[in-house]
Amino acid sequence: MRLYAQTPARRSRQLIADLIGLFLIAVTVAFALVVRDAILTLAEPGRKAQSAGDSLASSLDDAGNAASKVPFVGGSLKKPLQSAAHAGTSLSDAGRSLQDTVGHVATLTTVALIVLPTAFILLLWLVPRVRWIRRTATTQHLLDSPGGADLLALRALTGPQRPLAALPTPPGGLADAWRRGDPDVIADLSALTLRRAGLRP
Repeated sequence: MRLYAQTPARRSRQLIADLIGLFLIAVTVAFALVVRDAILTLAEPGRKAQSAGDSLASSLDDAGNAASKVPFVGGSLKKPLQSAAHAGTSLSDAGRSLQDTVGHVATLTTVALIVLPTAFILLLWLVPRVRWIRRTATTQHLLDSPGGADLLALRALTGPQRPLAALPTPPGGLADAWRRGDPDVIADLSALTLRRAGLRP
């Protein structure tokens, strides 16, 4: 399996396309991570609310425990302080819930920003490369098969006409020479097909 063409021009184009594809994927990932960090800053109020709620709940709980030691009225004093401590706990839970929500949104956004553009880049870049690799493997297999050069010559005759004009034309034309099995014409035509595929004759 050949990953790159043997002809310099096509190989250069393939290398440039590979570098551009990898660069675009790297930029996509970097951008997605920047967006993720920006979204995660929205969780800061949740962290502050959680911290404040935990601190408030702890302080009021301590105050309730201290108030419960007051003779006769300790129980009455402790109940409102415990209720306020529960409110602090609710504030802490709300802050934690906000952080979880922001974290989920950041994760889903990051995945979407990486997967969708990367899939699009791969569709434009990798699919043609894989198609070229398979086509090149088929061409090489034809060349190595008995009568393969003859088939490649036929492919050149049925392909674009402009490259054929650059070949020396024997008496009767290229098609007639191919039908007669002229080895020089077959070699020239098969070499043309190979070059078009990015392979050396």
